[in-house]
Amino acid sequence: MSTNNTQVPSRQEAILLALAGLLETDPGSKITTANLARAVGVTEAALYRHFPSKRKMFEGLIDFAEEAVFSRCQQILNEQGDARVRLSQLTSLMLVFADRNPGLCRVLTGEALTGEDDVLRRRASQFFERLETQLRQVIKEGEIRQGLRVGTSSTRAAAWLMVFVEGRIQRFVRSTFKHRPAQDFDESWALLTATLWSDQPG
Repeated sequence: MSTNNTQVPSRQEAILLALAGLLETDPGSKITTANLARAVGVTEAALYRHFPSKRKMFEGLIDFAEEAVFSRCQQILNEQGDARVRLSQLTSLMLVFADRNPGLCRVLTGEALTGEDDVLRRRASQFFERLETQLRQVIKEGEIRQGLRVGTSSTRAAAWLMVFVEGRIQRFVRSTFKHRPAQDFDESWALLTATLWSDQPG
């Protein structure tokens, strides 16, 4: 997890960085406030001055993921007009983000949220639902503006792309971060899109 800031992180940022680090280096273990406080170098009481609960800490990580991914999504949409390029770049963006943030992948897939509040699991699920909505809109716009056609409905096409994205991220987590989600992306994407579009005008 990177704050993209050369300045010394705030105490809240330091706590979130430490939490992401523990999720990455100690997969399979339940994160406690005691070991998180040790990683940050503060007392548990100091943790709670910045985050009233562990749930709020996890929400902070999800907030970071949403801001990092969807702000960049908007940049791609502003810079690229071709739906095929948009889909490729949006999908690659998500997989590269996952590749660079293994600890966050455990949160977004729900693997690190076992035993936590169900609200957190819904928040993590909403992250992927938001991405799927974005992909579906891009496909629809490609059909309307460029005359592109998919071999199925835009809804099913977007769901299919999400199976590819989420499957790679789940495999990354399951393999204890050995199978990197962005590996061989260009080759995999070529195979995927060869059956996505029913025609390729222009």
